[in-house]
Amino acid sequence: MHVSASTLSRCIQRLEDQVGQPLLLRDNRRVKLTSAGVEFLNFARQTLENWQSLKQKIADSSGFVTGELKLFCSVTAVYSHLPGILERFRQDYPKIEIQLTTGDPSQAVDLIQRNQVDIAVSAHPDVLPEAVHFSSLDEIPLLIIGPALPGAVSKLINEPQTPWEKLPFILPDHGPARRRADAWFKEMEFQPNIYAKVSGHEALVSMVALGCGVGITPSVVVENSPVKDRVVTINSRATIEPFTIGIVAQKRRLNDPIIAAFLSILD
Repeated sequence: MHVSASTLSRCIQRLEDQVGQPLLLRDNRRVKLTSAGVEFLNFARQTLENWQSLKQKIADSSGFVTGELKLFCSVTAVYSHLPGILERFRQDYPKIEIQLTTGDPSQAVDLIQRNQVDIAVSAHPDVLPEAVHFSSLDEIPLLIIGPALPGAVSKLINEPQTPWEKLPFILPDHGPARRRADAWFKEMEFQPNIYAKVSGHEALVSMVALGCGVGITPSVVVENSPVKDRVVTINSRATIEPFTIGIVAQKRRLNDPIIAAFLSILD
């Protein structure tokens, strides 16, 4: 938050004094909202939304949509899918400021539901929450990749019959790609030898390129990786189910002028 711990504590204390109730329970290990804190958080979020709406209503007379858009996506999406969208968005809505944050795309829906971002790029979840809107962008295949560099792993993948059970696998530790990988293992009828689990697909591709093992990752990550020439694709008798990526937002906020402006670019 770019402030010292003491400054943050004083801000919290002033809020609690004004509310007349403790907002946070704090100890040396964790910080937890009180019931009053949960109510205050909802109030604060609604107040900020109302403030943005008021600014937009005032600005409507000028014919421009203004304000700030909080956008979340993976590092790969910044290269693969956002450039064309953001170029059109900046041309049509130059008065909207974009606050872009990158991270693990499996967090996208949760960030939307907690109102921490306005728009996010996400894989379509297995179960889409009722309160979340999804606009499809692309279907993404999943690839099995191995190192192009000579070594123990490349020797195994170049055998006439790939010895899947002997290969060291590098896998996402969670998310849609991991669930599809687990389904593929089941269909292939072998127990994977898991060498490592990673939280980001970009890191997975780099580890494969270094010869650490083979991995399962979205094709778009490989295509936009700086080490794409150091990995090779491995074929198998069973295909891995692709997934769809798209834009997610809260349904109740679809009429928000800034969010509506962004979604209009996708049409």
